[in-house]
Amino acid sequence: MIQCVAIDDEPLALKQIAEYIKLTPFLELAGLFESALQSMEVLVNTKVDLMFVDINMPDLSGMDFVKSLENPPKIIFVTAYSDYAVEGFKVNAIDYLLKPIGYSDFLKSANKVRNYFESIQNRLVKEESDKNYLFVKTGYKTERVCLDDIIYFEGMREYVRIHLINGKTLMPLISLRVLVEQLPSTNFMRVHRSFIVNLSKIVSVEHARIIFDNKVYIPVSEQYKELFQNFINLNSLR
Repeated sequence: MIQCVAIDDEPLALKQIAEYIKLTPFLELAGLFESALQSMEVLVNTKVDLMFVDINMPDLSGMDFVKSLENPPKIIFVTAYSDYAVEGFKVNAIDYLLKPIGYSDFLKSANKVRNYFESIQNRLVKEESDKNYLFVKTGYKTERVCLDDIIYFEGMREYVRIHLINGKTLMPLISLRVLVEQLPSTNFMRVHRSFIVNLSKIVSVEHARIIFDNKVYIPVSEQYKELFQNFINLNSLR
């Protein structure tokens, strides 16, 4: 969900934007404000992704307010005057809505914001899938380990034992729960409370046990059996 706030000194316009936000499935209203200054506390203490900001407001205009923010959210300016469009884009506004606002125009602007965040997310996913190494700190040394050299991870209470294809093991101070969030899910899967396996290194599966070429047997626990079976089914000949 994209967290939104709306800032407008006209109560009717503010109410309309709030209704449009509630109508839009991927937007969530985080606050309504009749002045820019009223919104400051929410912007500081809450993650806000998008602001609908009226340009013409007393005390502090929407344009000046956005310029004053060090790391502003994405901006959609709202105004009754079309001549502000160029200036709005100079401060990296995603779009500009002219009053009175129809829902179709509002939705077009909202979709621009959604497309922006989806493109960011897709780029992050690609970067994650392209990552082929980890830096592993053990004692006073930090080693660069190629992900393809890892067979599996074994949980050892406060530590994790990393089993490598050359027979070497490393024991960084980390939990499996934290580790699994840092690994690309396309290559690694947690199959037991004590094991994360490199899916590309599996030789065979027998009786809910994963077998690697060094005859190591890793159990698949009931908690993870369905997820692992889905992986097998997805990659099986039909």
